[in-house]
Amino acid sequence: MMWRKFNGERIQTPIHDAVEEVISGEFLQGNKLKVCIGTDSQVHGKNTEFATVIVFLREKRGGFMFIYNDKTTQKLTIKERMLLEVSKSVEIAYNLCDLFDKYDVDMEVHADINTNPNFQSNAALHEAMGYILSMGFAFKAKPEAFASSSCANKVI
Repeated sequence: MMWRKFNGERIQTPIHDAVEEVISGEFLQGNKLKVCIGTDSQVHGKNTEFATVIVFLREKRGGFMFIYNDKTTQKLTIKERMLLEVSKSVEIAYNLCDLFDKYDVDMEVHADINTNPNFQSNAALHEAMGYILSMGFAFKAKPEAFASSSCANKVI
């Protein structure tokens, strides 16, 4: 997996190491962090492109993010696509949760799923919420899910 920063700079170390380096550095500077993880996707012809982001929020001091892009040619229903987005976010959250515990960092998983039943993505809301909460993670959906609906959406 090739992660990058928002400025395009590639992250050369494994993502676990890069995240620990960031968290420990921010901790040493006295910054309180919150991390939000989310994934968004867009369909372009036969391709579905995904962007997964790890958003680091410094309390009262801005934030930054790490980005991973990938794509598939597999044809997906809207519900399958929403649940695949959630599974990508949960996988990253699960791989990093030991760091969040070690450094006492609050973490949320954001799902780009609308809470309004008039939107198609709502079909996956209950399954996504159940999956994320059953993993022990805090869950946010639209309109509070900015990591997926705003940050990841901008870098697809």
